[in-house]
Amino acid sequence: MSSAETIHIDGVWRAAASGAQREVLDPADAKTLAVVSEGGADDTDAAVAAARRAFDGGQGAWPRTPVAERAALLRRVAELLQRDREEIALTESRDTGKTLEEGRIDVDCVADAFRYFADLVVGEGAGRVVDAGSDTLHSVVVHEPVGVCALITPWNYPLLQASWKVAPALAAGNTFVIKPSEVTPLSTVLLMKLLVEAGLPDGVGNLVTGAGDPVGARLSEHPDVDLVSFTGGLASGVKVAQAAAPTVKKVALELGGKNPNVVFADACATDEDFDTAVDQALNAGFIHSGQVCSAGSRLIVEESVRDRFVAELARRAEKIRLGRGTEDGVECGPLVSAQQLDKTEAYVASALAEGATLRCGGSQPEPNEVRPAGGYFFSPTVLDHCHRAMKVVREETFGPILTVETFRTEDEAVALANDTEYGLAGAVWTKDAGRARRVAGRLRHGTVWINDFHPYLPQAEWGGFGKSGTGRELGPAGLAEYREAKHIYQNLAPEPVRWFAG
Repeated sequence: MSSAETIHIDGVWRAAASGAQREVLDPADAKTLAVVSEGGADDTDAAVAAARRAFDGGQGAWPRTPVAERAALLRRVAELLQRDREEIALTESRDTGKTLEEGRIDVDCVADAFRYFADLVVGEGAGRVVDAGSDTLHSVVVHEPVGVCALITPWNYPLLQASWKVAPALAAGNTFVIKPSEVTPLSTVLLMKLLVEAGLPDGVGNLVTGAGDPVGARLSEHPDVDLVSFTGGLASGVKVAQAAAPTVKKVALELGGKNPNVVFADACATDEDFDTAVDQALNAGFIHSGQVCSAGSRLIVEESVRDRFVAELARRAEKIRLGRGTEDGVECGPLVSAQQLDKTEAYVASALAEGATLRCGGSQPEPNEVRPAGGYFFSPTVLDHCHRAMKVVREETFGPILTVETFRTEDEAVALANDTEYGLAGAVWTKDAGRARRVAGRLRHGTVWINDFHPYLPQAEWGGFGKSGTGRELGPAGLAEYREAKHIYQNLAPEPVRWFAG
């Protein structure tokens, strides 16, 4: 397979039908990292047709493959991921800009997801028996695969987000077509190779590299696609839902967030507590240069500790070591693209125009031995004296920007944290166990951390309220997204009804 043959349809690697190609850029220096096929509508239609055949085939088709065999394949994929951990982590680091250590963690999490869904389906019963009120009636609810799934993944965590979709889709017995972001497609190509090596039958898994329009748009509207699972921005998610509506297919959307990190004064009562809260605020806002859907980009801190907290936060943020993610000692990599860099600069400019105070960052750093000229680097930025009317506080910036708001009362803290059209994740920091439970219970976000930020578990559902999307990934509900419930009612002693007199 040449480097440009990155489309995989019905077991065959191929170039785009049009012959078009796209350069994938290294965000650390803006130089060409790889060349991939630029798929179009024809490639998409061929991939969907292959997935349709693999789903609708005879007794040997994937949906009728025994659960134990499907689970065994998922476990083989997990083993292969660990075998190729360094290669995949390096690819993810260079493609997305994140540090190599973050890439390694991603590979481990992906393997965990494949193992989790393998264990989940193997441990299930044959169905839920329903009491129909008679010994002569047998009633059971079973779950069957949805069908052909279109899986559209984002550029920030391409491998991780692919696993959150591919693993449950296959575990449930579906076939799929996956479209990674055109900005960061390389690790998804590697994952598809591992699926093939693990023994995935031809046509069950298909990959089309290419742009959102036409590939993602065609997948969303395609009449032979039964489900679309999309992770990405709000505007694109709305387009996916609109395109899918005429065919009334299932749609699952994870559309990001504007996530509050609420710090009460009692969480800073001792020097050790203070150090932990500041450290976690840095992690919340600046991991992967803030290019995280659950990033704690809104620091909401109690007024009495605000000055000390923000001063220390800014001091530490200035010391974050920026550079190419594969270099030793680098703590934070570049933004993923020139477009994302431009957006970040524009958000900072708008915040300053609206009255925010720049405490650190706010511009591109000077190049050095680990930070090549031309890379999409932006210094971690802390903006103080922010308020809800500001664009930078309302909108998902997806950059290393942390805004600071303050509160005086618990009610005010909750009101600020919930004052967003999104509702993906949030955190509360306090030593008061009662307050922690009260605030966590009142926050309208799909994940709430208490005295922590960012961890997730494959066993626990992930998703959001409001404009953060619909449906859930991970956990039992994440598997349920890829299934349809069917009620089978059997009369063991049928008799005439005699409703009609004739």
